[in-house]
Amino acid sequence: MTETETPDWIAVDWGTSNLRAFAMSADGRVLAEASSDDGMGKLTRDGFEPALLRLIAPWLEGRPSVIACGMVGSRQGWCEAPYRAVPCTPLDPAALVMAPTTDPRLRVSIAPGLKQIRPADVMRGEETQIAGALHLMPGYDGVLCLPGTHSKWAHISAGEVVSFQTFMTGEMFALLSESSVLRHGMQGGGWDDAAFDGAVADALSRPERLGARLFSLRAEGLIAGLSAAAARARLSGLLIGTELAAARPYWLGQRVTLIGAETLSAAYARALAAQGVAAQRLPATDCTLAGLASLIRQTERTR
Repeated sequence: MTETETPDWIAVDWGTSNLRAFAMSADGRVLAEASSDDGMGKLTRDGFEPALLRLIAPWLEGRPSVIACGMVGSRQGWCEAPYRAVPCTPLDPAALVMAPTTDPRLRVSIAPGLKQIRPADVMRGEETQIAGALHLMPGYDGVLCLPGTHSKWAHISAGEVVSFQTFMTGEMFALLSESSVLRHGMQGGGWDDAAFDGAVADALSRPERLGARLFSLRAEGLIAGLSAAAARARLSGLLIGTELAAARPYWLGQRVTLIGAETLSAAYARALAAQGVAAQRLPATDCTLAGLASLIRQTERTR
């Protein structure tokens, strides 16, 4: 950001572990960005404003609006932004909640997440990425998959989230590879595409055997010399394949777009391609910023 440029508004993506802020121009350009590890999970309620100021204080001379999404709006966050029930549009300017602030330069609005009554499910932050994807792909009807710690599958029709389902695939991979008995055979890097592909196919065809297939990773490491690269790839394939088996009604015969980090989205795209599904991919940050930008434009139109 040059000395002559001042942000028109500030986008904030506030998760459980990290805080990211972006100084934005009126035409949607990122003028500057900053991040910290001051995630929601590390802060008390009176710690949110100082944590944000540490990042964005240099951008506040013109008192730009700040609009935030993610876990900052949870019950344990800065200020609870109550969930909106699906079916509904992913974002609604009328549902924004103003965070309590003491610094006169700060005006912080928080976007709420979405909830589904039956089967019970919730999301926070992903609704903003969904809104951004719909802005980047006007008229989109189909399914959005958001891989991550808690992967989301969302059915989109007529600009609304009709239904969604969450899978704890990423969290299970982290727990099993770092904290379970399987960790002993997964030290080091590397990746094995063939091992991943085989595990995806195995899990899709027999998802009920997941528990047994997981322990075989440990056994093969002990008695058959299974490499760490193959073990990690097979663990990922087994978990993603089991997720795909359960999420089949979402992706089978549907248009699918993946929103997420490059490496993880590529793994999901590879698994789906083996099932004849050519999934489009969008970067998560691009979707988050597009979603918040669409929200602030709607907010300005209603003033």
